Amino acid sequence: MAIKSWDQRLAHVLVKPLVATPIHPNHLTGLSFLFGLSAAVLFATGGPVAVHVAAGLFMVAVFLDHTDGELARLAGKSSSFGARFDSVVNASNYTMLFISIGIGLSSGPLGVWALVLGCAAGLCNPVIFFLRLGLERRHGHKAVAHPHYAGVEIEDIIYLIGPITWLGGLEYFFLAYGIGTFGYTSWTVWETVRKR
Repeated sequence: MAIKSWDQRLAHVLVKPLVATPIHPNHLTGLSFLFGLSAAVLFATGGPVAVHVAAGLFMVAVFLDHTDGELARLAGKSSSFGARFDSVVNASNYTMLFISIGIGLSSGPLGVWALVLGCAAGLCNPVIFFLRLGLERRHGHKAVAHPHYAGVEIEDIIYLIGPITWLGGLEYFFLAYGIGTFGYTSWTVWETVRKR
């Protein structure tokens, strides 16, 4: 049995009271999208207060991405539409994140290169989404499971966006995570080719 990450465990506890309510997992997915969209709008404005709030909102969006799946399993409301909706929202949130940070940082020292990196890294996410969807369809969920250690998945690095932004290091986070996205895209392409 796979070990759940810490954010999944917390999500499991927090959604238990929602099982007997009319709240559907897709509502939580939609809420994740709204938080991601709000974060993107604030990141694009580039103001110091705006980016601090945006970082917090994006962390909530990432966390909410775990709540919908936990509620679906607990309430027996899993569906293929819900799984696809969740994946599309997740990819959209990351795409909006990079593009909006690129827009916001393009007026600073990185100039137009921030916008280039933001768009390039952001548009990697739909590619990753479709490749992982194909891998999962052909080889099952284990084929797309993220590596983890002690309850922390590799994707949980995104939670650092808050503390790093609040400490004034958004540019460094953007550069490191953006370049890392290219690496993850390359790895996903390699896995797709290898497993065919």
